[in-house]
Amino acid sequence: MSALLLCALASARPYWNQRLYIMPLRVPVVENPEFLDLNGDGKQDAVRGEIAGGIPLMWIDDDGNMKNGDLEGDTVNDCLLVDRDKDGNFDLIVKFADLTGNGVTDMQLILDYPVPGHPTPNLMFVFDDDKDGVLNYIDWRRLDVLCWEKNGLSDFYTDYSGNSTFLKTHLTSDKMRDLRYNWENPFIFYDYDGDGLTEVALRYCDTRLPDPEAEKEGFPLNQYQGWMGWFSLGIDMDNDNARGNDFDFDMAIHYSAEKAFNYSDCVHPLRNMRGMPEADKFFPDPRFRELTELIYPDRKQAWDLAFTGKWESARFVWDEDDDCSRWERVELLDNLDAFKIGTRKGGIDSNVQADVSGDRGEWDTDFSGGGNIYVGRFDGRVHLHGAERGVWRIDQNATFYQGFMRGFQNTQPGAWSTVEYLDSDDNGFLDTIRYDLDGDHTYEYEVSLRSLGIDDKCQVLDVSKMRYKDYTKLFKKVSSNMWKNAMDARKVAVANGLPLFWYSKMLSARSPRERYQWGWWFQFYVYKDLEDRYLREGDSASLERLLKAYYAGDWKSLL
Repeated sequence: MSALLLCALASARPYWNQRLYIMPLRVPVVENPEFLDLNGDGKQDAVRGEIAGGIPLMWIDDDGNMKNGDLEGDTVNDCLLVDRDKDGNFDLIVKFADLTGNGVTDMQLILDYPVPGHPTPNLMFVFDDDKDGVLNYIDWRRLDVLCWEKNGLSDFYTDYSGNSTFLKTHLTSDKMRDLRYNWENPFIFYDYDGDGLTEVALRYCDTRLPDPEAEKEGFPLNQYQGWMGWFSLGIDMDNDNARGNDFDFDMAIHYSAEKAFNYSDCVHPLRNMRGMPEADKFFPDPRFRELTELIYPDRKQAWDLAFTGKWESARFVWDEDDDCSRWERVELLDNLDAFKIGTRKGGIDSNVQADVSGDRGEWDTDFSGGGNIYVGRFDGRVHLHGAERGVWRIDQNATFYQGFMRGFQNTQPGAWSTVEYLDSDDNGFLDTIRYDLDGDHTYEYEVSLRSLGIDDKCQVLDVSKMRYKDYTKLFKKVSSNMWKNAMDARKVAVANGLPLFWYSKMLSARSPRERYQWGWWFQFYVYKDLEDRYLREGDSASLERLLKAYYAGDWKSLL
């Protein structure tokens, strides 16, 4: 009798980590449990109870190993259901699956239905490619799917580090005719050096297109049908991510089209999704339990498939102030107004997840450059081939971070410097540079490479043939050349009697990134100091030589 009493008291006791202000990393154990035999075989198949002061929760045993009296299921193949608004319908569903049959969880599916206090729907698969056991993250105090929750700067609790894959859409499953497809389909993270961190994030997005059959079956007209419309690569060019700075992407290349290519042949089998049919009645839409396959390009297919597509435009972003610490957020500058600022205000940072300032964006609206890149002679930086326009909103010291990431979403510079780039002769290479350095939203001067007699054409790099090692090799070359040019500029400054004391910080670069960043800035300051001198002196001949030397990357011609 005492043992039974102890068991009863234990089952009635609230789980300790509820409504506390420390992280609730696991789902609470149910209170007031009800043990269910769903198929009438005399064995417990589910347990239903309450958590967090009366919120209904249920575990369903999908692999037949639940024991009589168990207060929770396992995280190998079982299914968890939560009724957050207590209306009698489960609205947060978590399904675990062992896809290989080795008894270890390989995949977690979350179906997040909108209810008051939880307005955003989610359908998200996360795959444990690197077998570290990390999948999605749910805050069990708030009962929220918080994919962006992190420790420190960018150590995310959802598995975006190392080698990982997820598929996601902000729809509920009942709006989708074919659950084998998805929107972000896939998002893949690559760890090339085995340090447990991510060097490349590859993102595909499916285009929802009209499907007349969907309407006949009661679904919305537009459906995912296996047509890719978005591809992007976020790349840590200098591989300087580290613990405490887990994500440090420097460049993103992005392609878009309505129907770039069809991926319906990229089929991947699923197993252990089906539980007993008697449990289907508890789900708003039980069709996911019948899935035997998903359709998406996997990590081996995804990279090469991108370059088979019929893309319509390309976008390029470089994180000049080196402050991007979200997994893919060097990709969202829009080809809009250079001077309008703020989320959805019509400026280059209009996207809610764009960096308000500090990034350089370039846009090829007709894909004439094939999505390739080149290193510009006029500044030594990487540019997008075919771009008609580019804008760099300067945030020299990374003062204004990405609002989405660091809690400064409403913090914006009152004034800032802007550089705009144009391809005036439409040959695929930027040749005109316009400057608004005083922040009055008017370009006070511009420079034309053509008028200086400088050839704007450069060697084009075919990104379809590049892999991660090629990008890091490219950055090392760019950084080294930038620093070499800076040292040549230093010699010119010394020869012309410029006081270098003021630029000592820039001359003490300690990393490839600093040699890239400070090397460019040091050259710019020397150029502007000499320009100022020649303008004061009325020395037009020296000024012309300076312009040609600076924009041709040829400081030695001034020695």
